Amino acid sequence: MSECSHNCGSCSSNCKDRTQQQTDFREKPHKDAHIKKVIGIVSGKGGVGKSLVTSLLAVASNNSSYKTAVLDADITGPSIPKAFGVTERPQGNENGLLPVYSKKGIAMMSLNLLLESDTAPVIWRGPVIAGAVKQFWTDVAWGDIDFMFVDMPPGTGDVPLTVFQSLPVDGIVVVASPQELVGMIVEKAVNMANMMNIPVLALVENMSYFKCPDCGKEHHIFGESHIDAIAQKYNIDTVCKLPINPALAQATDGGKIEDCIIEELKPIGEKLSKLL
Repeated sequence: MSECSHNCGSCSSNCKDRTQQQTDFREKPHKDAHIKKVIGIVSGKGGVGKSLVTSLLAVASNNSSYKTAVLDADITGPSIPKAFGVTERPQGNENGLLPVYSKKGIAMMSLNLLLESDTAPVIWRGPVIAGAVKQFWTDVAWGDIDFMFVDMPPGTGDVPLTVFQSLPVDGIVVVASPQELVGMIVEKAVNMANMMNIPVLALVENMSYFKCPDCGKEHHIFGESHIDAIAQKYNIDTVCKLPINPALAQATDGGKIEDCIIEELKPIGEKLSKLL
């Protein structure tokens, strides 16, 4: 280890002799946005049900009488509006952009609501995508919000880094599926959060098992779970396992996610309520 030169501007270490404060990159929200808690929903890879979990947590929060919002930061693969059956285009005024609301009052903003067609591809480079996410935070008049859930794109690239640095994220929920390879990728997401000093509130294993409607036996179609071992390794005390549920998939595709109540996610809701 080299001797300290006390030139903190060129040093990345967090030592006890540090005299210069590190730069705060967080953006200020819109002047008409008063958001108490920001929760990021992340995954190490795509296709594991991150947007589904985001939607379900928002529904549970709203059902508990918390003022709830969803910021869809998955710019190139936005799916939040479809899950809620929302097609209304956002309106704006002299103060900025206004969020769109679900049938039961969940505020949301997604790029899919701004496109001419929800099937139009978003062919943007990383910095432009990251800029759009920032604008959803700075330019949208969210109003009074207890919990904002941020649906992030998979991986540990530009957008998750932008969210972690630009928004005051109070904690994240990591979503995975049972495969061993995914277990390795989950640890990448957890390690990124630890490097950014953001607490991991819970791990969610989606498609964990299938429960036979006839005999009630649980079948681990995608292999045995590794999520408990990962949680123990990183001292994460909340783990939720979601079964394969065709009815839930049908409700999501039909824009009726707000009709779904998933008991398996209750431990996360209870943990979130203690943050306020």
